[in-house]
Amino acid sequence: MSATAAALVPERPTLPKLREAAAGCQACELWRTGTQTVFGEGPRRARLLLVGEQPGDREDREGHPFVGPAGRLLDEALEEAGIARADVYLTNIVKHFRWKAQAGKGGKRIHAKPNAEHVEACRPWLEAELAVVRPELVVPLGATAAQGLLGRSFRVTRERGQVHERDGVRYVATVHPSSILRAGERRAAQRADFVDDLRRVRALLA
Repeated sequence: MSATAAALVPERPTLPKLREAAAGCQACELWRTGTQTVFGEGPRRARLLLVGEQPGDREDREGHPFVGPAGRLLDEALEEAGIARADVYLTNIVKHFRWKAQAGKGGKRIHAKPNAEHVEACRPWLEAELAVVRPELVVPLGATAAQGLLGRSFRVTRERGQVHERDGVRYVATVHPSSILRAGERRAAQRADFVDDLRRVRALLA
């Protein structure tokens, strides 16, 4: 596995240049099983940038972030919180889908959590996105994104909703919407908490 994708990042990056360069990224082995690189999308000068873990099955097939079930839940929560998705830059800390085959013939592709090497290999793409977009507020969604951005000791369960500042950018972590989909009988309550988190995010940008 190569160390990182740093050598692939253009000297004078723009979002289109980054997207084009990332399309051929082979910095880790995930390019072998992912359908395509799923790069971030949104306004070049978005004040708010959301970072998930990695694309899912639907995102991997379509080439766009947050278009699957978790993305639909995110869209609904953003709308309830008074945040327009069109104003948000959406990306993932890992740009390829890591998966394993479900047991049995014709099994589905099941999400497999990326490891620290995948996060480090892909980090230059996210750092370049942050440098180009220059958001005022970054919201890591879930533990993988939060720990990748705020350190491995960060715990979303303990520090959710707290404001952290690094290099003039504020960070507020919350859960990944996919965790709400897996919450069973607590799904409604967790969804409400997630919307509350996004309302606080909106207030910070007011």
